[in-house]
Amino acid sequence: MTVILAASTAMAADQVVYNAKNGTTITFNHKAHQARTECKACHGQGAPTKIVIEGKQAHALCLDCHKKTNNGKISGACKECHKK
Repeated sequence: MTVILAASTAMAADQVVYNAKNGTTITFNHKAHQARTECKACHGQGAPTKIVIEGKQAHALCLDCHKKTNNGKISGACKECHKK
């Protein structure tokens, strides 16, 4: 009998592209964020899985975190993330 054991390590893309309802795309640099914060900051507790996120949720999660790491300020305008 052969038994195969496999370690479960999430292999995420370096970048993830989200399509916004306003016709723009948001390219999320996953690799850069991995270097700056723990997985649970975005993925919550447990094993990280792909995040399915929309407008208000994304703004709450992303903007709140960026404000915390930038002394309460958000640099730039919407177009810094939302590209046509």
